[in-house]
Amino acid sequence: MNTRAYYELQAAQALFEKPCSALDEAQTRKMRAVAQRYLSIETAVLGSSEASGVCLPPGAVDEAFGEIAARYDSTTAFEDALDEAGLNPTSLRDALARKLRVDAVMARVGARVPAVDATAAEIFYYTHLERFRTPERRTARHILVTINEDFPDNHRDAASARINAIAARIAQRPERFAEQAMKHSECPTAMNGGLLGEVARGQLYPELEAALFALPEGGRSAVVESELGLHLLWCEQIHPERTVPWAEVRESLCKRLTEERARRETRQWLEDLLACAQAGS
Repeated sequence: MNTRAYYELQAAQALFEKPCSALDEAQTRKMRAVAQRYLSIETAVLGSSEASGVCLPPGAVDEAFGEIAARYDSTTAFEDALDEAGLNPTSLRDALARKLRVDAVMARVGARVPAVDATAAEIFYYTHLERFRTPERRTARHILVTINEDFPDNHRDAASARINAIAARIAQRPERFAEQAMKHSECPTAMNGGLLGEVARGQLYPELEAALFALPEGGRSAVVESELGLHLLWCEQIHPERTVPWAEVRESLCKRLTEERARRETRQWLEDLLACAQAGS
């Protein structure tokens, strides 16, 4: 069956990022089980009353076909992969059309769920306020001098002398921090004046986090060592912890809750459909 071959090809890639022919015995069993599950879902969905009248938009199959073909280095490589999977361009298009119809039916089922209105979303917001709190963040820049005993300029003593000289220049003229980062930092952020962006706790090495979150707004650290090397930090701005106001999340929350409701409805519909199919088999 062309559709089975397509789902086996998809399962092999999704599970193991390999063609079917490269799977070992255990992987093949797993791949075939997943492909069979996909095939059972397809059969049940396309046989449902909800599938009646579902049509694909013009060009949908061609677009899906092109996306798959684009994963390969050449047309020959693509055709070889299809041949190895027991497919050809025509049978692949047929399988894609069925798969896209399944997606369209599932979308139809989800779309019949009524949208979550602002009142329901606001109740959810105020009963789950902890979900709308953003942690304290700090806009920071840093300068890095690495320690590497394989290079004379990066021996510990040399690296320490270099970063202390940078720190001395910045102490005289703090506004030169970004300039000094561009000239001397050995981190890719040097290209942007050492900018780390808005940083929350848990994103930096522990030594850097401790130093950064101990600084006042506008403060600069002493030399800090991490496993990367020696750093200087500048806390440009502190963004305090806050609860995102209802007005800011109203639209996106209504949309998200509606999507979650639609996913639950679709999942339940599919489970019921498969249970009926199994009972009737």
